Amino acid sequence: MADDKKLTRRDEDFAAWYNEVVLRSELADYSPVKGSMVIRPWGYGIWENMQRALDDMFKETGHENAYFPLLIPMSFIEREKEHIEGFAPELAVVTQAGGKVLEEPYVIRPTSETIIYSMYAKWVQSYRDLPVLMNQWANVVRWEMRTRLFLRTSEFLWQEGHTAHATAEEAEEETLLILGIYRKFMEDWIGMPPITGLKSESEKFAGAVRSYCCEALMQDNKALQAGTSHFLGQNFAKQFDLKFQTEAGEEEYAWNTSWGVSTRLVGGMVMTHGDDDGLVVPPRLAPVQVVIVPILRGDETGPLRDKVDEVAARLKAAGVRVKIDARENLSPGAKYYEWERKGVPFRLEIGPRDLESGQVALARRLTPEGEKRKLFLPEGQAIAELPARLESFQTELKLAALARREANTVRGVKSVDALQEAFDGGAGFVYTGWNGDAAVEETIKERMKATIRALPGEEFRSGETPDTCVSGNGSSVAEVAWARAY
Repeated sequence: MADDKKLTRRDEDFAAWYNEVVLRSELADYSPVKGSMVIRPWGYGIWENMQRALDDMFKETGHENAYFPLLIPMSFIEREKEHIEGFAPELAVVTQAGGKVLEEPYVIRPTSETIIYSMYAKWVQSYRDLPVLMNQWANVVRWEMRTRLFLRTSEFLWQEGHTAHATAEEAEEETLLILGIYRKFMEDWIGMPPITGLKSESEKFAGAVRSYCCEALMQDNKALQAGTSHFLGQNFAKQFDLKFQTEAGEEEYAWNTSWGVSTRLVGGMVMTHGDDDGLVVPPRLAPVQVVIVPILRGDETGPLRDKVDEVAARLKAAGVRVKIDARENLSPGAKYYEWERKGVPFRLEIGPRDLESGQVALARRLTPEGEKRKLFLPEGQAIAELPARLESFQTELKLAALARREANTVRGVKSVDALQEAFDGGAGFVYTGWNGDAAVEETIKERMKATIRALPGEEFRSGETPDTCVSGNGSSVAEVAWARAY
């Protein structure tokens, strides 16, 4: 990555900055397939670390991984009226295979509720077979007209959990459990603290009874829907005859949930932490946490190379992910530039003078105000302190994102004009009262390009529900958080 052209500044054109960072930090690239991307090793390494963390969280709460077919019979999709209406414009349909026109077309999965619940109907007979707690890691296709790397592509990677329960209460509890897992992961791993809450009726998942969401605020003060967890009620169970015999001997339909996050999280990470120099990767997600750059001069490099290998081995033994960049075709300065652009948390430099003095130079990707960008430390001290330095960096990123979210949240707005003024002033989340009327949502969306992102959960509410609707028509039934969104 020898491109030394400066990135577009975030405050000049955030969208251009984002695309440049994704491409030039080698997260992803455009593919020959319209609307789809190639995830490059650096980007996929970040996604793998996301997968591992989330997969552990799912398994700790009793969920198991499975895999279901990519192709879904069109008749399955058509069974659930709201579901087909919600996805119809995005469906990719296979009508011919093996040189013949198919008797029934197949849909490339946009999501897997239909085929999964048809299988659960085969496997569940009694309350003893419940709950069923399954997750799959897969790709899906939703034929998007306007695409953007990671944020909205026709094909993307995700996980989708699907569960079946004996009671509505158990299913609701599951829905909120997963919402909490998502929030914890976004806060503690991505350093991207979201607000969580309920979606409005017009924004909920097609076929759900209730949809809960994680909404994160990006640096341009737009919201990103980063994850959703849906209480499906018995809608899909009734369509696919997913019944069970209760303990009392009666027959009842199961209660279902579905939930998912996707590679969109990588885009969220970019927009939460990146700066005008490029990507900033939270240490817990970084494929490489420390890159070691040996400063090689002349032919007498043997002892220096040995020392670099030794330091790398000691860091690996301490649980640090390390890479040695000993490429001879690039200068040290070019290597520094490349790894900073790719967002590696720490760079460790070792040269002949360092070898003689028993020290190393340690540079951090982001430096707190008032601290030096590069520290010269005794070798042993640098190695011993790096795990703690990585955790400190992780925490600082989360706290900075949280402070930015709160600084750009406006509460207690009581009129449409004041709502407009807040957005014109660059606000992120704006809290108002709402009378529950979808027409109010539509009017504000048309006027301001802002939508209700969530009916915030208790922790994110202002304390008291506003008395009146922001529209001025009627009493408020809920406090809502508005934002312009991706």
